[in-house]
Amino acid sequence: MSEINFRSSAVQGDIIEIGIDTIGFGNTSLTLCCEVRNKMTREVIISIAKITMVGLGEDGKPCRHGKTEKEFVKDRLSK
Repeated sequence: MSEINFRSSAVQGDIIEIGIDTIGFGNTSLTLCCEVRNKMTREVIISIAKITMVGLGEDGKPCRHGKTEKEFVKDRLSK
């Protein structure tokens, strides 16, 4: 994970949303970016430029995930 940038603050009672986007695909990993925003003001509270998630098999070793592009739930349900 890259650095976590605290860009503004939230206070009790704020409604926040977490946005995650896929920015890269490896054989066993996905690379994501993330922003946490104030839902009302749209102000960014936290940003993370790079998060790498690695799929592990039952043996604890990296395993292939087979993904090569973004996939949305609505598209998966229509198949």
